[in-house]
Amino acid sequence: MKNENKKLLVVEDDPGLQSQLRWCFEGYEVIIAGDKETALVELRRHEPPVVTLDLGLPPDPANVSVGLETLQEVLKISPHVKVIVVTGNEDHENALKSIALGAYDFYQKPVDAQLLGLIVDRAHRLYALEQENRRLAARGGSSPLAGIIASSPEMVKVCRMVEKVAPTDATTLILGESGTGKELFARALHDLSSRSEERFVAINCAAIPETLLESELFGYEKGAFTGAAKQTKGKIECAHGGTLFLDEIGDLPGSLQAKLLRFLQERVIERVGGREEIPIDVRVVCATHQNLDSLIEESEFRQDLYFRISEIRLEIPPLREREGDVVTIGRALLQRQTLQQGCSLRGFSDDAIAAMDAYEWPGNVRELENRIKRAVIMAEGAQVTAEDLELPVPEGQAPLRTLRQVREEAERKALQQALMLADGNMSRAAEALGITRPTLYSLLEKYQMRE
Repeated sequence: MKNENKKLLVVEDDPGLQSQLRWCFEGYEVIIAGDKETALVELRRHEPPVVTLDLGLPPDPANVSVGLETLQEVLKISPHVKVIVVTGNEDHENALKSIALGAYDFYQKPVDAQLLGLIVDRAHRLYALEQENRRLAARGGSSPLAGIIASSPEMVKVCRMVEKVAPTDATTLILGESGTGKELFARALHDLSSRSEERFVAINCAAIPETLLESELFGYEKGAFTGAAKQTKGKIECAHGGTLFLDEIGDLPGSLQAKLLRFLQERVIERVGGREEIPIDVRVVCATHQNLDSLIEESEFRQDLYFRISEIRLEIPPLREREGDVVTIGRALLQRQTLQQGCSLRGFSDDAIAAMDAYEWPGNVRELENRIKRAVIMAEGAQVTAEDLELPVPEGQAPLRTLRQVREEAERKALQQALMLADGNMSRAAEALGITRPTLYSLLEKYQMRE
């Protein structure tokens, strides 16, 4: 069916091939361009998801320079478009050069309508999936968990727990290594609660000197100490009605642990230098990267305080234990950074993905974000490489397969699945694959899958 979402820009100067390609893609709204200038005009006008590009364009169709320039201009205007380069027979060098410049795939003449159609269909589906991911990422703060990117089972479990705990007023302890995003989860607990319209007040217990921390938390009266020129509310009082987030609670000095425990039990505070008890209605969320059980054994942390702050425990696994999350988060961060830096990098190279998967990430998501930010600034190619990320490429990495090998493997797998689901019925298998029976037989013959 023709619709505005199934547009295809065909950049080809041969009138005969123009007609043939238009016939090949009758399920698409095909826009034809015969030269670079027309192609760029049509690209801006129609914004097609997929482009087929013949490298031999006028005024010098015997040379590929104009075609490669067109490819670069297309990707500069529309970085996410899928460009399928059409090259001459056995022109591997320019095909690979196109891929290095950011083309999605290449196809060699003469044109096989069915095969080229499969490549275009696959490119269109990939574009649609990526567009949906960009749309979800661009929703920003519309979802309380929007800042949390999770695809691994471990993190999905934590997110589900946040959704259950957030509507309650249970005091929650978030545990996790530095850089795992503990404050993001604390904010999610606040944003999903009935207190979301009130303040979210955060204080880092490790960042403030012990001599100042008590007045920061509880406030002080005028004249309580030298320099106390006026009555000042503390963080706890400022959070009244909302959520108080005590980050790095494991670093809270022992002298303040008893006072915090009393507040959690009684829900009243006294300012430094004051005698008045002030009732406070607040939801308390704490976080630490330290092992509180060990601190309790060493008498560095009160056990009764631990029980008070851990009515609910959320344990955030480190990035190295979250299967698949490194690349998922990395791609989201890369997209954000390319938008901020105004560049058009097209994802990670294979060696970058292998290096990211193999690296231990001691700094977790914070380290990943810093490395990607630097890589976006320093990258010179069309993709971010392991070198840009300053990560070692793991030894024994599987050699990079050619696009033809990847395509053939995907086609073979699709054929096997279709035949299995159709229980060997050729007509049903062809229908499921969206091809004709003769094409199905041809592919089965190609891969020696006919009995």
